[in-house]
Amino acid sequence: MRMPAPHLPTQRTFDHHNPRHGERGNVLFMILLAIALIGLLTAAVTRSNRPDGSNIDGEALVLRASEVQRYASELERAVAFIMQQGFSESDIRFAHYDAHADYGDFAADSDKRDQVFDREGGGANYREPPKGVNDGSPWEFYASTHVPGMGRSDRAELVAVLPHVTKAFCDKVNALNGQNGTMDDDGTSSASATNGGSCVNAGAIARFDDARQFYSTINTMDESATSFEHDPNTSAPRPAPQGCVKCAVDTNGANGTSDEYHFYHVLMTR
Repeated sequence: MRMPAPHLPTQRTFDHHNPRHGERGNVLFMILLAIALIGLLTAAVTRSNRPDGSNIDGEALVLRASEVQRYASELERAVAFIMQQGFSESDIRFAHYDAHADYGDFAADSDKRDQVFDREGGGANYREPPKGVNDGSPWEFYASTHVPGMGRSDRAELVAVLPHVTKAFCDKVNALNGQNGTMDDDGTSSASATNGGSCVNAGAIARFDDARQFYSTINTMDESATSFEHDPNTSAPRPAPQGCVKCAVDTNGANGTSDEYHFYHVLMTR
């Protein structure tokens, strides 16, 4: 007598009792949750990247200030490396394809060992400033200002300047550097061909290039008690190799002035 064939569950019945069925549902839920979180994060980053910096919260401001400080240190190391290779302080160059033409023709330079932004020279990367910390102005390089307490003389240092930063960024940088408030740098007179003016952000005419290196008539930052930290024993200003200063800029003739804020970092003392 032939026995009936045993009943086998169909694929549908087998899947219904498969314990991995619930796992697939959990995976789908996690994917949807991740997509939602990415959307929220993107929106937050977009808000914080607004040029005026008005929506940068405290934590983001610290991160961006730290980024600027690290990059300034990279530039300082690049300058030091060029000097160690036997080049003079006036040989240093800041040309790059993305930099202003005033800094020189990068492609036409056959010997780039004195170039900060070349692997044969200082090896630094050319970078735009982080969004939201200033008005988008690129880094500038001047030798028209003396920072009190820096170097072995009262001659101008070579400095990198990030112009037109926000006051919030300025305050944060100075706080990170242990400075009490915002340092002043007068700033009421502009640089000329023979005079470094009265602000660390000296402008296009003072860019460090083939035609213009170190000024002899220079800007000296204000070292009054309200500007620089002072040594309590000697009353001398403590050197501030990096910081943010306020320059007063005449915007309406005799009727008034407005303040602008600029980050600086000393690349080389003299």
